[in-house]
Amino acid sequence: MSTEKDRFEADQGGASAIEFALVVPVFLMIALGILAYGVYFGAVHSTAQLAADAARASVAGLSDAERTEIASQHVATNSREYPLLDPAKIQVVAAPLQSDATQFRVAVRYDASALPIWGVSSLIPLPSQIIERTATVKRGGY
Repeated sequence: MSTEKDRFEADQGGASAIEFALVVPVFLMIALGILAYGVYFGAVHSTAQLAADAARASVAGLSDAERTEIASQHVATNSREYPLLDPAKIQVVAAPLQSDATQFRVAVRYDASALPIWGVSSLIPLPSQIIERTATVKRGGY
């Protein structure tokens, strides 16, 4: 003879729905985090690559003013090749290092506030919206 308690213990029909309701929000937060950080790290890598390429290009300059112009022109010309970067939001600062005059430093600063990932910032902690990467080369290329 089946009692009410036996029937209740045997009925597992709603357990899947409850487990689904508990697991899906956590899974979606992890998936959104992976997507948001993937886009952010892509923008960081693009900024770093742009700074390194501009620093290498600046080696051709004969003076600091010419090196600065070459680095700035390189960033302006090549920033369109990076789909995560908006060329209008990029700033370039190029100058010799204060601590070592034989080194030339190129800093690329990008305002990433237009990336679509900031819409989930209330759910997922995200890093700074300003990305700055630098690259240093030996003046004269030797």
